[in-house]
Amino acid sequence: MAKNLTSDEIIRSIKAKEFAPVYLFQGDESYFIDELTDLIIRSALDESERDFNQTILYGSDTDVATVINACRRYPMMAERQLVVVKEAQNLKNIDDLVHYVKNPLKTTVLVINHKYGKLDGRKKLTGEAAKTGVVFESKKVYENKVPDFIINYLKKKQIAISFPSARILTDYLGSDLSKIVNELEKLTIALPAGAGNITSELIEENIGISKDFNNYELQKAVANRDVLKANRIARYFEENQKNNPYIVTLSVLFGFFSNLMICQFEKNQSRSNLMQKLGFRWDMQITDYMDALRYYKPTKTMNNITLIREYDAKGKGFGNSSTPAGKLLIELLYKLMH
Repeated sequence: MAKNLTSDEIIRSIKAKEFAPVYLFQGDESYFIDELTDLIIRSALDESERDFNQTILYGSDTDVATVINACRRYPMMAERQLVVVKEAQNLKNIDDLVHYVKNPLKTTVLVINHKYGKLDGRKKLTGEAAKTGVVFESKKVYENKVPDFIINYLKKKQIAISFPSARILTDYLGSDLSKIVNELEKLTIALPAGAGNITSELIEENIGISKDFNNYELQKAVANRDVLKANRIARYFEENQKNNPYIVTLSVLFGFFSNLMICQFEKNQSRSNLMQKLGFRWDMQITDYMDALRYYKPTKTMNNITLIREYDAKGKGFGNSSTPAGKLLIELLYKLMH
């Protein structure tokens, strides 16, 4: 069996009923760990086989000896049995599972679901699991990659969404993939019969994110030094602070000007080269930067980065005892664009 596979490769093998005797799913992103674990639970056994051949344990409620004893049983009236250890990061002396993992039963599928980090690299369990089964590290998806996750997740359901709409969802929901998937499922259910596209109007109606007043539109306004539009958005944010946190907006602006500085110091400022330098996949991602190159000089960009840091500190109370976040944002935007 394969040693280190991507999640897509593991999914394909599970759906083809090609099971390894051991799976070690570990890492910082719990969504993919749970997705793979749940797929194995749904796929390894038929409904009629589960009563006698499926054992689900939790790391905080069991011990290594119980896990090993469960794994060494033989299936009853089935081709295999399934043993799943959820939240294995809470299992004491987890490395002692190596005594089973290095010589597992072919009729047992053991799934070790280890969230919120990897096993200690000095321990033997990871190495032995790679020899006899499959090891998968679920890495954290950074926020700039979340729109791609949203687009691809919906694409598998044959539902389309534009990059700007995916970006709006990301700015609002952050990088918690489990939370994002829950919201995407709500949108999928809310789709009108026969519709195959999630629009900004649907997002606004069902999640409450304005299609006109959001961080994506604010970035566009700042890139084009559209003072009127930026102020309108800032005042909307001031009136709707719960759905438009100040710190999130600052993060978007900081990321924008940091990327703009990279663009400004590139000799080749073609769209394709700048997209490659910034790791963008979608042409529309670079549009704001191409516009901003016409309005901002490198010295102004550097000053703006300093300003954003200063207003981040003010938002946290440093050098500011009374000005609310909404007013700070309006003040900051004026300075960024003048």
